Amino acid sequence: MLSRSTLPTPLGLLVLVHDDEGLLWAAEFHEDAAAIGASLARFGQEPLIEADVPLPPHLKEAFLGYFARAFDSFDEVMTGRFGTPFERAVWAAVRAIPPGETRSDRAIATLLGDPAKARAVGAGLARNPLAIIVPCHRVVGSAGELIGDASGLERRAWLLRHEGWRPPLGRP
Repeated sequence: MLSRSTLPTPLGLLVLVHDDEGLLWAAEFHEDAAAIGASLARFGQEPLIEADVPLPPHLKEAFLGYFARAFDSFDEVMTGRFGTPFERAVWAAVRAIPPGETRSDRAIATLLGDPAKARAVGAGLARNPLAIIVPCHRVVGSAGELIGDASGLERRAWLLRHEGWRPPLGRP
């Protein structure tokens, strides 16, 4: 059974979806149940059955640790297995980017063996259901600029600054 919990953060309410074993299936900065449900359905998961349950202590500690600058706090968080093989490879590459550092989508595509797949990397990142755990905020454009949907740019910049990132000269 999947359950939904919420956690207040400096960036607003974080919605976390987890199962009875404590595996994390989604972490999103919005409460749009339909959007979260659609994301989970894409990965073949059941719809949410239980909402607004207490967050398992290990997940709460991991997220609070991150916001307290313990950037290794997600190392032991187990997530559900989802995504295509390519998406899983992209997400693993992004998880390997150290806090406060960035990589371009082209650099990730090159790391995965095909620099021409930069757009596919971007598409895989857009389907990432695990905000902060899979730190898409660390992926930037080829010129070092923040990329992504306009509504998330401020949050991405905040997360990077929180991790100690310094933008290239002339960039916010």
